[in-house]
Formats: sequence, C-alpha cells, structure tokens
Amino acid sequence: MKIALTQLNYCIGNFDANVEKIIQSAIKAKEEEAGLVVFSELAVSGYFPSDCLIFSDFMANCQHALDVIAEKCYDIPVLVGCPLPNEGEGKPLKNCAVFLYQGQRRVFAKQRIGNNPLCDERAYFESEKGNEMLECGGLKMAVTIGDDLANCSADPLLIENRVDNLMALHPDLILNLSASPFDYTIPRRRCDLLRQTVLKHELPLLYVNQVGANTHLIFDGGSMAFASNGHIDTALPFFEESIKIVDTDTLFNYRTADDRLVIPEKMTLIHDALVLGVRDYFQKMGFKSAVVGLSGGLDSALVTYFAVQAVGAENVRVVLMPSQFSTDHSVSDAEALALKLGVRYDTVPIKPMYDSFLDSLNPIFEGRPFDVTEENLQARIRGVILMAVSNKFGNILLNTSNKSEAAVGYGTLYGDMCGGLSVIGDVYKSEAYELARYINRFEEIIPWHTINKAPSAELRPDQKDSDSLPEYDILDGILFQYIECSKSPEEIIAMGFDAATVNRTVRMVNRNEFKRQQVAPILRVSPRAFGAERVIPIVAKM
Repeated sequence: MKIALTQLNYCIGNFDANVEKIIQSAIKAKEEEAGLVVFSELAVSGYFPSDCLIFSDFMANCQHALDVIAEKCYDIPVLVGCPLPNEGEGKPLKNCAVFLYQGQRRVFAKQRIGNNPLCDERAYFESEKGNEMLECGGLKMAVTIGDDLANCSADPLLIENRVDNLMALHPDLILNLSASPFDYTIPRRRCDLLRQTVLKHELPLLYVNQVGANTHLIFDGGSMAFASNGHIDTALPFFEESIKIVDTDTLFNYRTADDRLVIPEKMTLIHDALVLGVRDYFQKMGFKSAVVGLSGGLDSALVTYFAVQAVGAENVRVVLMPSQFSTDHSVSDAEALALKLGVRYDTVPIKPMYDSFLDSLNPIFEGRPFDVTEENLQARIRGVILMAVSNKFGNILLNTSNKSEAAVGYGTLYGDMCGGLSVIGDVYKSEAYELARYINRFEEIIPWHTINKAPSAELRPDQKDSDSLPEYDILDGILFQYIECSKSPEEIIAMGFDAATVNRTVRMVNRNEFKRQQVAPILRVSPRAFGAERVIPIVAKM
C-alpha cells in the first residue's frame, strides 16, 4: 500500500486556504497512486488555536471544512487532523484525526492531552478513553496524535503510551499525526522517541508533522517513515512543505541499516527557523515590508539579514541613527551591510533631537549629572523615529534585542525594545556570534568588524557592554543554567561559576520580569523561551 505523508504550512483560522491546500495535496497524492493521504494534527484549524476554540463560529467552520474535504476528496482516502465537539462528559472538544472516504467518516481522538505551556490542550480537549483501529488498504493501522506516543520506553515505571494499549488489536503499522513545536534540540529527541516506539513494538511508524510558523511557534516538519527494524526509510525536509509517497511493503522488509534522515546542525536549524518565522509572520498577517534600526552592531545586523532572507531586500528599510557617542566604524559598518544586502537606508542623526529634549528637561533635572536617564532618552528617541517610519510607510518594526539582554533587562522600554516581532529574542549573545559566523561561512555578508568588535550600546563615551554585564560567555552560561535548566543559584555556583557573578545575574533576571512581559512576540528556537514558557509573576519574591 502507498501512503502519502503530507507536510503542509497551515494558518490558524484561515479555513479556505487550509482546506484548499489539503484538497490539492490529496489530489496530487492520488495521482501518484496513494491509497491513503495523511495530514498533520489540527491541520484543518491550524495549530494551536487556543481560545479560538471557544467560539461557536470557529468550530462551525471546522465542521464545514470537513464537509468540503469529504466532498472534494470523495474517492480519496484521507486522514486529517481537526478539533471536534466532545459528545460525552468532560471538556467540550476533542483533538481528532478524521478518516474520510466515500461517505465514511471515522473519528480517532487524542488520548494523551498535553499541558505544555506553549499550547495547553487540557484547557479545551477531553482525553479519548477507547481504542480502535483504522482499516484501509488491507492494513490495520494504530492512529495516534502528538503526545499519544509519549513514554514509549519499556521501563514499567513509566506510564504506558497509546500504542501499548492498541497492541491487543494487532496493528500492522502506526500512524502519528503531529504538530510538534520546534526548538533546536527537538529533531534529535523526536527521532529518538519515535525510534524507541518502533523498536519496542517492531512495527513500522509513519510520522507527519506540521511545517510553518504561527506567531512565536515554529514547526520544522521533518516528517518521516520508520521501517519495522527502526531505520528511517523516508524523510521529508525541514522547514518546507513537502509530500512524499511511502510504500509500506518496504517498511516491513527493510534491509538496509542506513537512515535517510539527516538532522542539520544547531546553527543551520536556528537560521532556517528564524527565516521561516519572520516570513510566515509577514505573510500570514498580510504585512509587506519591514523596518530595522541598524546601529552597526551585531544584533541589528542579524535582524536585517533575516528580514532580507524572509521578505526580500526590496521590502526592507533600515534607519541609521547616529549620536555624538556613535563611532565612525559603527556608521560605516551599518552602511556596508546595507549596501551588501541591497536594502534602502536613511540616516537620521539624533543629536539635535537629544539636545532639544535636554533643553526642555533641564529645568526639571536641575543640573543633575548624566546617568542612565540620558542613555535611555537616546534609545527612546530612536524608538520614536522608527515607529514614525513604521506608521508613515506601513513597515513593521522588527525588534533587535537578544536573549541575553532580555534576560537581564539590558534594554530600554519604549526605546530599543520597540517592535512588532522579536526576531532573535530567543538567541543568546554568544549564539548570535555563532550565527553570524555561520552566515559568513561562504562569504562576508555581515562585516567581520561588526562581529569582532567589542559590543556596545554607544550611549555614553567609550561604553562597552562589559561595563554593565559579565562577559557574554560567562553570562550566557549562567543564564542557560538558570533559564533553560531551572537550576538554583546554589547549584550554578557549585558548577564552578563565581558566586558574586551568579547572584548578581539572577537578581537582574528576576527584577526585569516587568520588561519581558511588555516585549513583542519572540520567535521560539530554544527549549525554553521567554513568554509562553517561562512566565514568572512580576510581583514575586525570588
């Protein structure tokens, strides 16, 4: 039997576009003699719909979409993810895989409902209690959805997964419809988990993942088909739509020990995820052009590069806003990058505006000395200029703060923290350097001088980031342990970090929660991003 793995990019609530993609993909797969076409989890609605699910018209649109698919694909067996009403007790909905063929409509609901903070399914969906098989093309298939395959280990202390319960029905193979949010660790972890399931039950497994981005959530695709010996027979690409036909006969009689899946290295994954994240944010929101404040520093250079990769140089505008504290090489580095990328740039010196503000504020400040107030004033003037350009020309301002800065509050609210999307807000500064070197691996795109010079906000004479912060390699090591690994200060100190530096860093993280809860959506590429995953009360004693 031939089964089509259909890895598509859906938009939440765009039912017409989602349904059209599903129908056209099913028709194409049928032309290639597929006997079953499998789509991803919640393909009809897009993932994750959150509170859209509580609106009756949203759910009515889901039902109508299924009707249209059933009609247009009448002679094509399809298995598609869709939320449906729960007819029993509990939560009002179920997360379902729906089989449609020649008037048949069979529903298989998700059993293991996740409570991941990224997408809290337990707030909306009831767990399925029963187990059934899908019989199609002479095969009995165990239909699973997303986390149904969690806890696949043979360790008896772990909770059984759904396949354990389905084995009594003697399936021939396993199907998994998924919408697995990306982070740079997930492709390898996902592959290992699926392989454990295959080896435990000695059954082929076909996995279909979503691709694309919906605001902060990025989906990497990477769908695949495992043979019964645990090796990967078919692999779909990362970060792009794809349809591939799998012949199940080869999965039962797989002779080679080679995997046909190549997982890219970390910087490749982050790079491709960020390009996709920016591109989908613009396309799905109907935005056409971007504006970036280009300082000559590394972060704004990266964001400008990603904007160009995502929406094209002709749709990117950058603004250089030098002050009396800006170095000549910062201006020349910014100009060099703008010319290299082919983007329009404008130069708006901020000193006249800054001086005007100081003149107006002098009676209030009463001769008090220069401090962070004047530094923040410069950042806010730049924010005003960028938002003016955004308003006047309809450009979406992209935020350039990195994760290290966001963690310790090294940024100015309503200044350099402005923006409609935070592109590198989940990338530590040390990773930003790696990313820049990756971008320059074949030719110099980001000026090497930008990469190699000491980072500085250039808000006072001879300023360096290290005047206010630990060196980034040390800072990021502490932040990773505190944020991603949830280690206590005592545990981090025991790992060999300086106690005073650890305690100071943790204090900075904790007291700047109020800033992080006011920033733009952050494209998630790490195992624990600010925003949806790490949410700490602003008023909290930590």
